[in-house]
Amino acid sequence: MNRFPPFSESTQVRLVLAAGLLVASGCAPSGTVSGQNKVVEVEAVEIVPAQGTSSPAASATSTALDEAATATKQVDEAKAAADKAIAEAGKTIAEPVAKPAARETVMLGDPSLTSGVPGQGPITLAEIDTWLANPKNFIELDPVLPLGLSQGASQITGLDKNPLTRAKIELGRQLYFDPRLSADATVSCASCHNPTEGYSAHTKTGVGVRGQLGGRNSPVSFNRILTGAQFWDGRAESLEAQAVGPIQNPIEMGFTHEGVVKRLGEMPVYKKQFEAIFGDLTIDRVGQAIAAFERALVTAPSPYDYNEQFRSFANLDPDDIADDPELAAKYAEAKAAVEAHPMSESAKRGREIFFTEKGNCTACHVGANLADEKYHNLGVGMDKPEPDLGRFVVTKDQKDTGAFKTPTVRNVALNAPYMHDGSVATLEEVVDWYDKGGHPNPYLSDKIRPLKLTAQEKADLVAFMQACTGPTPTVEVSRLPGD
Repeated sequence: MNRFPPFSESTQVRLVLAAGLLVASGCAPSGTVSGQNKVVEVEAVEIVPAQGTSSPAASATSTALDEAATATKQVDEAKAAADKAIAEAGKTIAEPVAKPAARETVMLGDPSLTSGVPGQGPITLAEIDTWLANPKNFIELDPVLPLGLSQGASQITGLDKNPLTRAKIELGRQLYFDPRLSADATVSCASCHNPTEGYSAHTKTGVGVRGQLGGRNSPVSFNRILTGAQFWDGRAESLEAQAVGPIQNPIEMGFTHEGVVKRLGEMPVYKKQFEAIFGDLTIDRVGQAIAAFERALVTAPSPYDYNEQFRSFANLDPDDIADDPELAAKYAEAKAAVEAHPMSESAKRGREIFFTEKGNCTACHVGANLADEKYHNLGVGMDKPEPDLGRFVVTKDQKDTGAFKTPTVRNVALNAPYMHDGSVATLEEVVDWYDKGGHPNPYLSDKIRPLKLTAQEKADLVAFMQACTGPTPTVEVSRLPGD
């Protein structure tokens, strides 16, 4: 029995024509669009019953109808797919394509990086809105190191995970000098790492909340962009980790990470900056901001650096220099710089001691920052009943017993007292310590040996270390957000 009633010949012809139109209409299969970007709509085919109840062509007609229905379904599916593809294509075009982020090359030490938000008195919400509205403050910075430090460009650390921007550096500056990061709002990062005290503190050990004394001398916070692990024992794997460590130390800032995040979140100026720069406010973001500021703190060229630059011309023939205009200009510039920042004759003699076996100083004080970033036992404090075990506490390696990280010689004249426990008051005493070969103990570094220097040689060595002193950036220290 036939599924459909029989059709007249005219109906059959109209079915075939309709099917042909469906195929020829060009409804873009697989997401393509016809040349005129149109989808042909096919109206329903009118079915006109034949006069009579049977026809020799009934079976063929039924088959033709099934085929037509199948063809219609296929075209509908293709049309739906085409519509979807067109919609997706339109969406893709409408969405903005991410442009490469703008970048700015900047010399570290540029005072504009650390001069603070323009204005006077506590930073207001209106001032911070203006500051954050400036696109320049969000451009990623490619830092250039100043003369002397520039040799250590390959040592730059941390920017892959925490790139620098002016906005981030400024937020870090505010946090660095803000005592409200401590439990009783009396101690800031700058309390132990003060610009006026060589970014250290002129106390044997750090002094925290309620006048509590720490167990170690305060390390300097400049040139940290060239270092990885932090603290005398290297227990913090990054500058970011170091930045937030003292906050929850009961002796130092005596607060909690949760507490400081809550407090900062209640200050509109801080909250606005964290949201604009990071998208959120967490203790990790606090660490990133402070680390960004500290990475902007570098020492400018010292008399030692200018002297080294000029020495590079020593083996050149004067005539060769004169015949090369570009070389002659560089020579004149180096000569003017060394004359403006001279090393004394004593310091020059001290340089020869420092960089030769006579002084053996470069066994540890090497590289652009004049520090090998390694850990050594000098015998300091090892004569005590319970000496500080130093790096051993971190690694549990016996050879690290009593070993501490090598500090930089740069600006060392500004941050007395010395050694990890602040037990050595002057540079003269430091030289005496090394001259005698430290304090014997089972873990004494094999790099430490008696030097047998004369009094003049000792004085020359001190003069050289003093010649390694260069300016640090001008920093706004008092302009902070209001409550």
